[in-house]
Amino acid sequence: MQYSFFKQSALCSLVVLLVFNALPSFADYSKHPKAEEFVDLLVNEHKLDRAEVVAALSQAQRKDKILKAISRPAEKTKPWFEYRKIFLGQSRIDKGVEFWLQHSEVIARAAEAYKVDPQIIVAIIGVETLYGHYRGSYRVLDALATLGFDYSPRSKFFRSELKHFFLLAKEQKQDIATLMGSYAGAMGYGQFIPSSYRRYAVDFDGDKIADIWSNVEDAVGSVANYFAEHKWQYKQPVMTPSKIAKNYENSVLNSRVRPKHTLADLAKLGYSPKENRYDAYRKAVPLMYESKQGKEYMLGFDNFYVITRYNRSQMYARAVWELSNEILAGYNAKRVAKVKS
Repeated sequence: MQYSFFKQSALCSLVVLLVFNALPSFADYSKHPKAEEFVDLLVNEHKLDRAEVVAALSQAQRKDKILKAISRPAEKTKPWFEYRKIFLGQSRIDKGVEFWLQHSEVIARAAEAYKVDPQIIVAIIGVETLYGHYRGSYRVLDALATLGFDYSPRSKFFRSELKHFFLLAKEQKQDIATLMGSYAGAMGYGQFIPSSYRRYAVDFDGDKIADIWSNVEDAVGSVANYFAEHKWQYKQPVMTPSKIAKNYENSVLNSRVRPKHTLADLAKLGYSPKENRYDAYRKAVPLMYESKQGKEYMLGFDNFYVITRYNRSQMYARAVWELSNEILAGYNAKRVAKVKS
């Protein structure tokens, strides 16, 4: 998952670029000033072999492309009407229907086991990796070492993920120098960062290995488990278009915490669903997006918030929701056509 909390303002992005361009380039991360403390942590607290940790760090390479990419995520640089084009093209929808049809048994089993709507599972994998076609072209070791040691705004976080990556490689008996992922160190069909991999990945095919790098069954089960653990509400709404009053309360817009205002409360604050089919006690958060025609208002329910636990961008969450609806419609149409034939 490529979390949008990496977002920076335009000025901050410029500062970041200037800072990392001024930093020394370490061809050998085992000799980085912060490496000794990192190695000691893995050796003393997690009982890893010192020589093996040092050898792995010495293989890690700084990638300036990664530092540039993390300073300009699409969630920050594009308005909604441009951002949605990345994920709502007909090809991605069609491939999602095809993926669901191809793996219908395991998707149905995961949806039932974890009580997560199947179209959401498919849409997440579609947004993250185009159903497994693009799982990342960077060595995870390079990505996390670069960000953990040379990306000062989030270095502590990424060093923690690098720690989890070392532990994950040991637990899964993987060659740490060969595992591939995104520029932020996310891996597999669902793009789990190492800490999420260790916490939420599941063995869904019974082979005693939780492999989301190449095993579709484990990947589907793991995405479903992630949503279940974050309290997804099965067969409940995600979001809906909103009307606004002239005197709407701006301070409640785009909250990044779990919805706390009921629809009855929000109506008093100037927001109400365009469709009058939701219970007044249901909680939601008002959201605003930039469309080609101007500002567009939505209401996000608890399930919307759960999607933002996968990626904190509210544009990402809406893209997942809209893609899931398109995939569901296409999947149902294919099933009806098959029955008629």
